[in-house]
Amino acid sequence: MKNWFDKKIEKLTLIGGYKKPDLIPDSMKLDSNENYVMPKQFQNDILSTARKNSDVREYPLGRIDELIKMLSKFAKVPASMIGVGNGSDQILDLILSHFASKNTKVLTSNPTFGFFEERCKLYSIPLIAIPFSDDMKLDIKEFEKRSKDADILYLDSPNNPTGFTFTKNQLQKFVKSFDGLVIIDEAYGEFADYSLTKMVKTQDNLIVVRTLSKSFGLAGLRLGYFVANKKFTEAFMNVLQYPYPLSTITIESGILALEKVDLMYGAADLIKSERARIIENLRKYDAFEVFDSKANFVLFDAFDSYKRVYSALAEQGISIRKLGKIGNHSGCLRVTVGTKEMNSKFLLAIRDLLG
Repeated sequence: MKNWFDKKIEKLTLIGGYKKPDLIPDSMKLDSNENYVMPKQFQNDILSTARKNSDVREYPLGRIDELIKMLSKFAKVPASMIGVGNGSDQILDLILSHFASKNTKVLTSNPTFGFFEERCKLYSIPLIAIPFSDDMKLDIKEFEKRSKDADILYLDSPNNPTGFTFTKNQLQKFVKSFDGLVIIDEAYGEFADYSLTKMVKTQDNLIVVRTLSKSFGLAGLRLGYFVANKKFTEAFMNVLQYPYPLSTITIESGILALEKVDLMYGAADLIKSERARIIENLRKYDAFEVFDSKANFVLFDAFDSYKRVYSALAEQGISIRKLGKIGNHSGCLRVTVGTKEMNSKFLLAIRDLLG
């Protein structure tokens, strides 16, 4: 017994797993695409009320139906088409572990969401990964060419870490033509120009995965959801999903947050505006190549100086994501769009560094 157990552990260790960003103590965090535009008071209010409405001595029975009802209203689809999970990560993990295997091929982009890639490695699921062009765009024709070889299509839209999206017409047309399971990850959907959630009503093979982490600024609560056909949703929630995937506090907080969607949309609009400001300012420097984005972050290539830029910012208490090589770009960095004040501090630090 010990021999096979040790070998399994050794095999898992070699996979490596999803790499979280380095924690820089007391830093201004612009490395994990968290939403600091949603006010702290919003968080305090919903958590305070959630605690009053909760008795954590009891299992969270019943109230998850109210959460799904609120999500149904928000997504504008029937409640029977919505399921929930402990963050969108857990939803993706359960889908992969039960609907994919070493015998199914997944068509996606390179790069794509790092957690998804690592989970495919864990389950020995082969990927057909279409690379980005030098200007960090994807060619829909390349996906169409390879689609016949794939059983599953996974696209994060907008893409993480590039912020790229296909046009709505391009993606809708491709989803309709794909003969297999389609998973569209809209973790950053509220910062983009469109969503495919309503398309699920007429497309039985489509699952749209979403989260309250980015849009509502609730990353620490771990509340994800998906929109899919009724049969899949029933099987997922009644068979695949854990009996209690969400804590009582998370459920109550989610219900309260969804009562304040106008506040979220206002924050999303500000993030879009600030995203444009960051892109415009970074493009003033010849030292960078800056890419378009439809998410709450901006990707740029600092070439050979990317480590120096990252370290210089860290020394000033500003933490961004150091990605390094993506395609033909060797010095990629990603910065989260924060509050106006956070973004100004970041841009000022860049100005001081580059002169």
